[in-house]
Amino acid sequence: MSNLDRQAVPSVCGGRGFVVAEPVRELLTPRRVRLGESTEVRRLLPNLGRRMVGAWAFVDHYGPDDIADEPGMQVPPHPHMGLQTVSWLHEGEVLHRDSLGSLQTVRPRELGLMTSGRAISHSEESPKRHAALLHGAQLWVALPDAHRSVEPHFQHHSDLPAVTAPGLTATVILGELDGAASPGTAYTPIVGADLTLSRGAGARLPLDPDFEYAVLSMSGEAEVDGVPVLPGSMLYLGCGRTELPLRAESDAGLMLLGGEPFEEEIVMWWNFVGRTQEEIRQAREDWMNGERFGTVRGYDGAPLPAPALPDVPLKPRGRVR
Repeated sequence: MSNLDRQAVPSVCGGRGFVVAEPVRELLTPRRVRLGESTEVRRLLPNLGRRMVGAWAFVDHYGPDDIADEPGMQVPPHPHMGLQTVSWLHEGEVLHRDSLGSLQTVRPRELGLMTSGRAISHSEESPKRHAALLHGAQLWVALPDAHRSVEPHFQHHSDLPAVTAPGLTATVILGELDGAASPGTAYTPIVGADLTLSRGAGARLPLDPDFEYAVLSMSGEAEVDGVPVLPGSMLYLGCGRTELPLRAESDAGLMLLGGEPFEEEIVMWWNFVGRTQEEIRQAREDWMNGERFGTVRGYDGAPLPAPALPDVPLKPRGRVR
């Protein structure tokens, strides 16, 4: 999915400046962003004061939206570099096309994982004949310097491992959780998991104390470490935890995001992750000139033009708390 902000400003993310080295309970409020004519998303990352969680650098939550009489998601061809996109659905379908020639319909609780590496472009749309509801999350993972220029590739996995406990199913989307490992390719120590809780269930999820974590609420009423987390909001949890108490007041869906704090500082702007503003400027120029990112074939519409790149100084970052 694209960042469609037409006034995007470069921001410094990563490093350990924003990492909280101990357990905390920091509730993040989303920013509402329009995607096309009929889709509105709640953007949780990057957030004021909270740029990343491990290598997770971008989180949008959308729906559930009634699109029975609407076109649904319509995101024209656009570029990416230096990151992975993770598509995760609870309801509906999204048709993925990319400049490698990939054509894949991603359905609920199937992993659509696109590694942009040095450069790729793609589009995402609801199929012409689609389900009445659309509900999901779109996430980006920043690639470390050693792998950010890998050859671009797309993976689709419909069979993912799960960790279970009474009233809890944790489907491992990316990375590893309690010994269960996703088949999706990861380039940093990371975890992404979809948590389904039954009404009245209580569980303690094992965590890695070296990771920082956050929990995104997708649906229902649940408490995370005693904090009520409503759908469309996210609770940042810091580091230093060995387990996470969960309790559901109703049937609930959550996403656990975590990983080792991302050591490198990155520059993120529009749909690019780089290390300098000059890299970002060159990527924008290449996209506008039709170079490097390839062509998405089969989408009925023009590619997205890049917004203007403002010449603004990057803000200094804080220290580890």
